[in-house]
Amino acid sequence: MGGIFHTRNHATFLLVKLVYKEDAAQFWEDIYLEDDAGWDLGGVTPVFDNIADELNRGKVCIVGCGHGYDAVMFALKGFEVTAVDFAPSATIALESISEKENVNVQIRQSDIFCLTPKYDSVFDYVIEQACFCAINPERRKEYERLVYKILKPGGKMIGLWFPLDKTMADGGPPWGITIDEVKSIFKNGWIIEREEFPEISIQQRKNREKLIIFEKQ
Repeated sequence: MGGIFHTRNHATFLLVKLVYKEDAAQFWEDIYLEDDAGWDLGGVTPVFDNIADELNRGKVCIVGCGHGYDAVMFALKGFEVTAVDFAPSATIALESISEKENVNVQIRQSDIFCLTPKYDSVFDYVIEQACFCAINPERRKEYERLVYKILKPGGKMIGLWFPLDKTMADGGPPWGITIDEVKSIFKNGWIIEREEFPEISIQQRKNREKLIIFEKQ
């Protein structure tokens, strides 16, 4: 558990804040440097590519954007995109890709929890793929509150919830999730607009991820 504790050394008091390993940018940077980002598909997510064609154009936030293939895709389709990742290597890669494709993506190398209050009620859509399973499970309700704050009224949380075949006992990240847990967290102030196992999920994720779109009330 995160928290604060005090230690005493003679007359000196030290205030030390405990954080989860997932709260440190270097933790994620090391994963990218070791080329161990197993969630990176190496290209655009087919499910999001299809959904983008169905949506009215608006402001999109991609949390835990990684190398940003989806961020560039949304920008190419006319969305105003903000992409956020903790790892410098990921955002540098996104800068390169967006320049190559000649699109404008607002790129933030930061902790996603720092998006509020600056971005409160800014976005029409938040895109979730492997962020919920990446943060420490103790912060999942905090994550839901973050998403709620940064979405406009009527905004949509478009999530590919993954991995469904992993339990908490298996450790993480990625930490296992269940659909029941997701629905219990995204309950107050939300309605489910759409829920399905996408037929066009990539092969290695078929039946391991579920599309659920929550609309903010």
